[in-house]
Amino acid sequence: MRHPRPRGGAGIRDLISRRRFLVASAGLALWPLVRPALAAPRTRRFAAGDAISPELAAALDKSPFVYVSPLRANGEESTCHAEVWFGWLDGAVHLTTAAKSWKARAVARGLTRARLWVGDHGRWKQIVGRNESFRTAPSFVARASVVKDAAVLERLLSVYARKYPDEIATWGPRMRAGQADGTRLLLRYAPEPAART
Repeated sequence: MRHPRPRGGAGIRDLISRRRFLVASAGLALWPLVRPALAAPRTRRFAAGDAISPELAAALDKSPFVYVSPLRANGEESTCHAEVWFGWLDGAVHLTTAAKSWKARAVARGLTRARLWVGDHGRWKQIVGRNESFRTAPSFVARASVVKDAAVLERLLSVYARKYPDEIATWGPRMRAGQADGTRLLLRYAPEPAART
């Protein structure tokens, strides 16, 4: 005796239920492969058009550090990174550095492009290994140039006095003297137009 076909779409419901079961089973089987990719920290990068985005503007206003990495001629990051004091002036990151520092040497060699990450992720150099957590911070590519305007240095030191009140009494005079005698340079990192990545 033949069994009658179920009425009201019960056969379709059974098919959908089997499909859901198969999809759920495949998802469970693939979860160990997918989970690390979902859990990996993501870096937001900003192009110059995004430089005034609320997230990046808030980070530039609040962060005590930027992490700087010069870019090689082929666009790859240098192995040199560091957390540095900075001021956000006139739409660009400004900082002062020793004339012999790798940041200054990179600019002198014509390597004027750099990636900057904005945030406080602690010291990059650790007793053992390197702290790479800064890579999760908002970042942008900038064009570096040397600034020789004493008025800009004074504006930067005013920002430093607010941001680093405990250290500026020691470092402010050194920065002024170094700028005057050429042992320190004032660098400007202006965000450059780039496709969002």
